[in-house]
Amino acid sequence: MENKITLHDKKFRPFIPYRELEKAIDAVARQLNTDFADSTEEDAPILLCTLNGAVMFAAELLKRIQFPCVFKAAKMSSYVGTSSTGVVQGDLAVLCNFQGKRVIVVEDIVDTGNTIVAITSQLKDLGAREIKICTLLLKPEVYDKSVKLDYVAMEIPNRFIVGFGLDYDDLGRNSEDIYVLDN
Repeated sequence: MENKITLHDKKFRPFIPYRELEKAIDAVARQLNTDFADSTEEDAPILLCTLNGAVMFAAELLKRIQFPCVFKAAKMSSYVGTSSTGVVQGDLAVLCNFQGKRVIVVEDIVDTGNTIVAITSQLKDLGAREIKICTLLLKPEVYDKSVKLDYVAMEIPNRFIVGFGLDYDDLGRNSEDIYVLDN
């Protein structure tokens, strides 16, 4: 793992190495494989990746998933810089027909929960039969929504992080390790 990195005007220090992320992803994939072992091609769940942050997590999950699934990706956004705007933007209706489908929402990180609430609400409105939430990271000290998180790979403190898909103003996503803002 590299030492500190600089993105724009901020410095970040090493936080979670890729090998720890791999172990956590392996555990989530095992749980998903158990829970969705009964999937058939006709009833394949939709793995819904929230772009851009969850793309690396979703790719790692896809390599480990052993049941038939349909992969879709949706651009959902609520962050500017290091803060959430509180407003989630993104329209799932243009992706596919969710009516009567099982959906596994793949998130990079759940903190405020605003994105999860918005996605869940849209999927219900679009007629999804079952919605499961799968996140790489959870900040439990700030998550206060009622939407159940079904699969959580790791819990972390309420700190701003980058790497493994997560960014600071569009930079830092390409690191396989995760870095934390160095105050």
